[in-house]
Amino acid sequence: MYDSEIHHRRSIRAKGYDYSQDGAYFATVCAQNRQCLFGSIANAKMELNEAGEIVNNCWYEIPKHYPFVVLDEFVVMPNHFHGIIVIQNREWKRERANNHSPAFVFLWTNLIWNVILKQQ
Repeated sequence: MYDSEIHHRRSIRAKGYDYSQDGAYFATVCAQNRQCLFGSIANAKMELNEAGEIVNNCWYEIPKHYPFVVLDEFVVMPNHFHGIIVIQNREWKRERANNHSPAFVFLWTNLIWNVILKQQ
């Protein structure tokens, strides 16, 4: 668990940005120590192993648990995966937050790179 007294990591989040607002978010999630846990590349093609299949299946399950999320592009690589998550319908999220249940939780490892995708 993260403890700011022990862990002195620089935040990669945009200062002042409200990550609970509607929008498209690009996330890269890396395996711990960048170990190749999700499969391998053979003949220029990604071959998922059992863990990679779990990541792949869990990705497509997200909207079933969070109906305000729409999935966009997604790819699993040997030691990380990338995906674009579109969060919509702020009212539903507020209702969940007021009931003290998480509006959106996505955990895999302690390294998540967030990029805000601007709408044109």
